[in-house]
Amino acid sequence: MSRIGQKPVDIPDKVKVTLGDGNTVAVKGPLGDLSMQAHQDLTIEVEDGAIIVKRPSDGRQHRALHGLTRALIANMVHGVTEGFEKRLVLKGVGYRAEVSGSKLTLRVGYSHPVEMEAPEGITFEVADNTTLVVRGADKQAVGQVAADVRAVRPVEPYRLRGIRYIDERVPRKAGKARAGD
Repeated sequence: MSRIGQKPVDIPDKVKVTLGDGNTVAVKGPLGDLSMQAHQDLTIEVEDGAIIVKRPSDGRQHRALHGLTRALIANMVHGVTEGFEKRLVLKGVGYRAEVSGSKLTLRVGYSHPVEMEAPEGITFEVADNTTLVVRGADKQAVGQVAADVRAVRPVEPYRLRGIRYIDERVPRKAGKARAGD
């Protein structure tokens, strides 16, 4: 039995949830609007200030969709109330990031600066020249944009230069050994 799927998703006071036809769930809050299309076999109800996801059977597919749908709805509610963020660090001589409007400019050792436009609903913030914060209401979009930024200059394992998540641990490799030792 899905333990995650059984838990109701509490709806905060600032959030409005609407259920549409075809199992469409729309969540509106202070940080934005999100919606998703749930699987047609599942039943989604709003009662007593909480969202409840029910499944028709204990089949393997229904159990998997039950927990997934509940988790996605919980992420939407959390996203429109508090939002999600990913922090990245730039390590390297001369590496820095700048934000102007919705455009992020990265100077990470290439002959040219790399510019990235923020998708709708995503904001970039540079705390200092080497710390970048990606914020937004959609958890998947925040993670994807952070992964795209990290892919501009992945961390190399010898000198550990590059763009990494703030809590990411990259194992360091030893360089070449000297001959004759």
